[in-house]
This record gives sequence, C-alpha cells and structure tokens, in this order.
Amino acid sequence: MGAIERFVVIVLFDHVDLLDVTGPPEVFALLRREMNGETGYRVALAAETLDPVTTSAGVRVLPDITFAEIGDRGIDTLVVPGAVDVDADGRVRALSDPAVVEWVRRLAGQTRRVASVCVGAHILADAGLLDGRRATTHWSTATQLAAEHPAVEVDADPIFIRDENVWTGAGLTACLDLALALVADDFGDALALRVARQLVMFLKRPSGQSQFSVSLEPISTTRRIDDLRHYITRHIGDQLTVAGLAAEAHVSERQLTRIFKTDLGTTPAAYIESARVEFARNQLETTDHTLERVATLSGFNTTDTLTRAFRRTLDTTPTEYRNRFRIT
Repeated sequence: MGAIERFVVIVLFDHVDLLDVTGPPEVFALLRREMNGETGYRVALAAETLDPVTTSAGVRVLPDITFAEIGDRGIDTLVVPGAVDVDADGRVRALSDPAVVEWVRRLAGQTRRVASVCVGAHILADAGLLDGRRATTHWSTATQLAAEHPAVEVDADPIFIRDENVWTGAGLTACLDLALALVADDFGDALALRVARQLVMFLKRPSGQSQFSVSLEPISTTRRIDDLRHYITRHIGDQLTVAGLAAEAHVSERQLTRIFKTDLGTTPAAYIESARVEFARNQLETTDHTLERVATLSGFNTTDTLTRAFRRTLDTTPTEYRNRFRIT
C-alpha cells in the first residue's frame, strides 16, 4: 500500500526569505531517507506566474506551479513564508502583498493545515486566518503584528505555536523546527528526531520553547541591574537571595524588587530561577554530568528542586530534556 498523498504548497513571491522556502522541503527530503521510501509528501513551489522569483538573498527560485493552476485541488499543508523591509535606521517591517494575501486566503479554504514561517504570520493575519487565534512570528515584527491585528493573540516568545489546524513559527532557522513539528504530527516524534539528527540539529525544540534566553534579553536600562545580572551568572551555583542581591546593589529588598519589575518585568526570585534553568539546560545538553551534579552546579542543590523548576518553566523533566536535546 502506497504512502498517503500529502500535497504541500509553499508560497513564493519576490523578496521572500530564502531559508523559509528551502528549509521545510529539506526536512521532508531527509524524512524520505529515514523511511527508506516514499513519505507521501509532494512539495510544490507556487507563485502568481512561472517567472523566476528573486528571494531576499538575491537567489532566484523557479516556481513549479501557479496559484491558478492549483485549481480546486486539495492541499494537505500550505506553507507561507515571509519577507521584510529594513529602513535606513535599521527598523524591520514585515511586507505583505495584497495579491498574495488573497491567494493565501483562497487556498487556505482547501487546505488541511496552514503553516506560516517567520514573518509569514503577517500574511496569514492579513488574510484573516489568525483572528481569534494565538500566534507567533519573528520577535522583530511581533509588535507590528499585534498593532495591526488586535484580534490576534500575539505571543513573541515560542519557537512555534499550533492553534488547531493553523501553525505559526518564529524565524529564521525556526522553519526547521516547525517543519520537524509537522513531521512529528504526521509520523511521530521518533522519526522527527531522526531527521533532526540528520540536520545536525542538537535539539528538536517543543512549541513552548522560547525564542529568547536569559543572556539574550534586552540590556537593562540601569547599570545597577545589568551588574546584578552578571553577578547572578557568575554566582549561579551559590546561595542567591533577594536580601543578598539587595546588599550587593546597596538598595533595600523592596527597592530591588521594584527595580527588577520595572526594568526586566519580573521578580528577582523568578529571574534567578530562569538563569539557573538556562544554566542547567546547557549542562544537560553539553555534558555527561549526573542530575545531582547539574543540580548542584546550577544552584538548585537537589534533583527534586531541579525537576520542579523544569516542570514549572519548560513543562518537562531534566531527563526528558536531556534525551531530546543532548548534543552528541
């Protein structure tokens, strides 16, 4: 019995991000290698015409089919990449061609699932496909998406989000995470993980995984908090308390809490836990340390405390995290 037909259409238009277009097909191709045969995926690059499309990288791509030629054919997965414009001041804005938006709206009606890659979420939103849904996009255009589409619940943090049959992904390499998630949805986690290994991806990130890390958060507006963040990183395995940090910053505990809330949008205790979880994640990904050792080095001290923190912040356990994300 042959594989189920899965017609995948990737939308093309001028200035589209190249990796958004080429990433998902590469994942599907590697899946075929892992399955030693046909997967059922049939990928077609679709555009308004068959003329070459010039991507943001300057590389020209040839469409396989026009939107009109698809006709009423059923589509399994419609993948919508994005494009941006950067002005002279370095400000990034997502672009959206009304003609492409109209084709996406029309094709979505004959599609089992729709997936946007990176700022492609703006095209889905313009097509009305994200109204009333939770969605993500690249962090640089999340504010724009929220401002232009108040009916969309924009969450700039996750790598990707699934809301029923509509998937939205961050960018740019998150297109691989999104494609792997689609594979896992169709064929299971085990095959998706094997494809991730072929891609030399050291992790297959879940939908809840953040685009950000503690170390990549915006620089503090005050030197005092910035110094404290570095202090926490240097003393991650020590006993860090609000009282101790307040003394280090020469402020009261109440002042410290207010400064953290204003400057970082969180409490000192929550920030310390986030920093420790990130340190522990790195240890689990890159070392063979026992869980007891990781707990000690990260300042959690016991495996129970480490596990509770992982469940609370990542919705997984340290062991499950290592099994999925270990760099070999």
